[in-house]
Formats: sequence, C-alpha cells, structure tokens
Amino acid sequence: MTAPNLINAATINGKTTGANLTTTSATTVLNNPAASGKCLKVNTLNVANYGGTTANVTIQWNNAANLGGTSYSVAGSVNIPANSTLNIIDKTSQYYLQENQAIGATA
Repeated sequence: MTAPNLINAATINGKTTGANLTTTSATTVLNNPAASGKCLKVNTLNVANYGGTTANVTIQWNNAANLGGTSYSVAGSVNIPANSTLNIIDKTSQYYLQENQAIGATA
C-alpha cells in the first residue's frame, strides 16, 4: 500500500507508548507492520536515564518493520547523564513511519 493521505484521514488516534532498554541489544520502540494501512506520526521521543551513572543510547529508524532492513541513525551514541531526560525527537523534527518501518533504541 502507498502512504495514506494525511489531509483526508478518516480517523486520528493519539497514543503514548514506552520501552525499557534493559539489554545492550536493539529494542523496538515503535513498529508499523507491513499492510497496517497506517502512517504513524512521531511527535516526541524522550530518553530517560533513571540510573546513577551516565548511560549511552542510540536511536535508529529502520526501513523495515521489527527492526529489519537497513538502520539509519536518528541519534548515535548519545550520553544521557544520570537521573536526567533528553528529548531526541520533537515537533520541529517529527518522523513519519509508513507501513513496514520501525524505530528502535540501543543502550
């Protein structure tokens, strides 16, 4: 399917989701499966480090669902100080996930 027409959308549903990065493997933050019939707009992506030491995070956009295909860096190897939050995506740099695309994170 081609990308849906966002101007003439039949419905717009808001959603908030989260993911815990508990391993050093890539973790899916948001997935838009093939044939979903949806285009997902990402307005905000925040990374919080609630630990006592600095953490390192990488955020990637994948051109296939379930972190498949090719990964493209959104934020690469960013240090997040202890007990702090960093805004990675906001309304000035929003992303659109078409069908069969995903956003992942690695800590």
